[in-house]
Amino acid sequence: MMDFKISLAQVLNLGFAKNGTGHWWLQRVTAVLLIPLSFFVIRLFDVCLTASYQQTVDWFASPINTIGIVAWLLAVFYHAALGLQVVIEDYVANPGIKTMSVWSVNMVFLLLGVAALVAVFRIVSVG
Repeated sequence: MMDFKISLAQVLNLGFAKNGTGHWWLQRVTAVLLIPLSFFVIRLFDVCLTASYQQTVDWFASPINTIGIVAWLLAVFYHAALGLQVVIEDYVANPGIKTMSVWSVNMVFLLLGVAALVAVFRIVSVG
């Protein structure tokens, strides 16, 4: 007789493999997105080092530059959070500490991302 029972862990997607495939794809997608978006950051560094304050604010005020920097910020903070989550899941053995560490990392990156976005929008509102 065959056993058709499914464990609660598999139903809740907490089985052996968890959601590794989706996580892996998100990490790759954000990495690929960061390649072209990084040109905005490189240009921002160039503007900050060579232009006056007002020229830098004007550069930020351009919608395409603002969108590029905001997209880069979202992608880089999400990519970093995904990467640290993988490191924690791979190297922390205690399930309670692992869960708390992943949660803490996600909250820190969320707060850093919000702070960065607020800074960008404050600069844009000045211009």
